[in-house]
Amino acid sequence: MRLDKYLKVSRLIKRRTVANEACDAGRVVINGKVAKASADVKAGDVIEIAFGNKSVKVRVTDVKDTVKKEEAADMFEYL
Repeated sequence: MRLDKYLKVSRLIKRRTVANEACDAGRVVINGKVAKASADVKAGDVIEIAFGNKSVKVRVTDVKDTVKKEEAADMFEYL
């Protein structure tokens, strides 16, 4: 699955366009490498997102195309 779509579906970032812009700005890192919005995300990947002066680090546990709001948190775990 594309990185920008995963960030939206998992609700780490609310909108896909915002996720796309974060990737273009180099604020999203997968497994220690700066990632483009089109990067492939799979289970086990570690994603780090820089929000201003704060950073969020998560491990991907599941990849689904659609998910209910209540189940979105099950797609990743905070590190």
